[in-house]
Amino acid sequence: MSSGTATVQGERKWTIRVPASSANIGPGFDVLGLALSRHLTINLTLTPSDPTAATVILSYEGEGAGEAPLDPYKNLITRVALYVLLSHGLSFPSAAIVKVAVSNQVPFGRGLGSSASAVVAGVLLASALGDLKLSEERIKDYALMVERHPDNVTAALVGGFTGSFLRTLDPSELAPSSIPLAEVLPAYPANAGPPLPGQAPPPQPPVCVGRHVRYGLAKEVGVVVVVPKFEVETAKARGALPASYSRADVVFNLQRLAVLTATLGASPPNAEIIWEAMRDKVHQPWREGLIPGLSKILNTMTPSTHPGLLGVCLSGAGPTILALVRKDDDAAVISTDASEITLAPSSTSRMSEIGEAIKELWKAEGIEVEWMALEVDEDGATCVEL
Repeated sequence: MSSGTATVQGERKWTIRVPASSANIGPGFDVLGLALSRHLTINLTLTPSDPTAATVILSYEGEGAGEAPLDPYKNLITRVALYVLLSHGLSFPSAAIVKVAVSNQVPFGRGLGSSASAVVAGVLLASALGDLKLSEERIKDYALMVERHPDNVTAALVGGFTGSFLRTLDPSELAPSSIPLAEVLPAYPANAGPPLPGQAPPPQPPVCVGRHVRYGLAKEVGVVVVVPKFEVETAKARGALPASYSRADVVFNLQRLAVLTATLGASPPNAEIIWEAMRDKVHQPWREGLIPGLSKILNTMTPSTHPGLLGVCLSGAGPTILALVRKDDDAAVISTDASEITLAPSSTSRMSEIGEAIKELWKAEGIEVEWMALEVDEDGATCVEL
């Protein structure tokens, strides 16, 4: 193999943790993102070995455990890591056993940023294995070469409530969208394996291609996600969108986007303003045919019919529904990890009431769901050497 490998001296261990994310918040199509307290966690161990015993061992538990490939040359996380390593003239260590133990709480294909979590985790995995010490901006650059849309990637990487865009590039720069994804992560053949000797390095991302800002979010704002037991492919959801929009619909969204990003940070939150500001004419109306009951949920659940509700929208491309709810001060909770809460079945909190109300609306459509009360993840992605 022509690529070098990082020198391994003694066993090393890291924990990589990346949150789930919701994008397209209300009118913020391809702009707004929100990091959530469900996580993809990797326990990474690097143990020196004889070159003949060198290998990458991938294990997977939790959401998607029966679907995620365990071949490191086919799994998205490790393929992204290999892309970043090859971009630096490196590959997986040739004199070490690499154990990548994945524990995943982010469901696949439900609009909670599972691919963004995996891609960001892959870049962090490469940074650890190659001692690359990538900056936050450079991590985002590499992630955007694969994921292409900054809303989920940004929220997963930096945490909190974010707005993002791809900057206008100079003519001398190469836009990620102009580079075929197959050149970054080639479709793996049946005999996928290590890079071949003399193989050309993959394309490098532009520097600081994505720009973002973190908005304030009032402490009273809680999050309920309602996850139906069916998937909507992102490509299919994007294919449902029109090629152009009327001026009126664009202005409708721009007005609400400007108001929403300001009012969500105000305490106490104004439910009437937030609910109206979370309405959308760019993507949700066009995706109603893919998601039974969506129109009823978006148009019949209001702060007046459901006290405590602030706003409701599709999470990403769907089918998950995201509801912003004013939290009770005395809500009964059960802690399940450092940042996630799940409400007790007997709780009469607003979050429970909103989750159950959406569940009932979907039940009328014959759709089974589960709902979760979550916190906003303020930390974003982390990689800690133990």
